Amino acid sequence: MLSRLRILVATLWAGSLWTIGFVVAPTLFGTLSDRVLAGNIAGSMFRAEAWLSIACALVLLALLQWAPGVLELKRRRLLGALVLSMLVCALLSHFGITPLMAELKAQVPAGLMDEAMRSRFGLLHGVSTVIFAVQSLLAGVLIWKQQ
Repeated sequence: MLSRLRILVATLWAGSLWTIGFVVAPTLFGTLSDRVLAGNIAGSMFRAEAWLSIACALVLLALLQWAPGVLELKRRRLLGALVLSMLVCALLSHFGITPLMAELKAQVPAGLMDEAMRSRFGLLHGVSTVIFAVQSLLAGVLIWKQQ
């Protein structure tokens, strides 16, 4: 029972990451002509995803802790390391990178950044994208290693 719940939570987490990051966000930017609006909507979705990531990580860590006999120690440690790594990605992005990007956007309410600000925003967005890609890859490994 607990192993099925663990698989369900891991699948929810991975699926939400992949759907928002690789389907919804690109669709927003490809569909909406207003890139600022698309970015704001995507940002809201990524904020919700960050909180979902935190919740899923805590649930998975609890399930791994409460069911030590269900998994061999080596697999339990691997799954725990994957969950913690994904959680670190979510925390770094949500509490580290996202506030810096929001601060830059707040300095220019009309969305018209000068070249230096655009460059800094682009760098932060790039770092955020790499962190998200790492988290998404780890999610695939987490799903793969469940069985």
